[in-house]
Amino acid sequence: MLRGFAKISGYENDGIPLPERKTAYSAGYDIAAAQDVVLPPQKVSFIPTGLKVYMQADEFFGVHIRSSMAIKHSLSLINGQGIIDADYYNNETNEGHILIAVFNHGEEAVRITKGTRVAQGIFYKYLRADEEKTVSASRTGGLGSTGQ
Repeated sequence: MLRGFAKISGYENDGIPLPERKTAYSAGYDIAAAQDVVLPPQKVSFIPTGLKVYMQADEFFGVHIRSSMAIKHSLSLINGQGIIDADYYNNETNEGHILIAVFNHGEEAVRITKGTRVAQGIFYKYLRADEEKTVSASRTGGLGSTGQ
């Protein structure tokens, strides 16, 4: 396994598509909503994708809002860019479900229907500091689990 996508348990038969690039020069893989969601105005909401992503140890998967969602619906990712670490996939207590955390800047609720492409993800390589101490801890949870 080098890098790719899988569905989390509970979504295997829901008909959600695996992310794909839409053109030969697209950097990002389009990610769709796995179910209908209503995003209330001026609130943070999660859009479930039913997906998990696997990659090499020196990579992360960057999640970005699609420009059409930002421009047409006044949505942004609450943290600017989502970063999915390689050890988020199938860790001890979390299957690695990618949830898109969005903020609705508008004055009206936004309805997202199942199958709507809401984000795009890009695989990135990263570098580590030369004199980094050895880290032996393993991820054991989901969202925000490394900072508790």
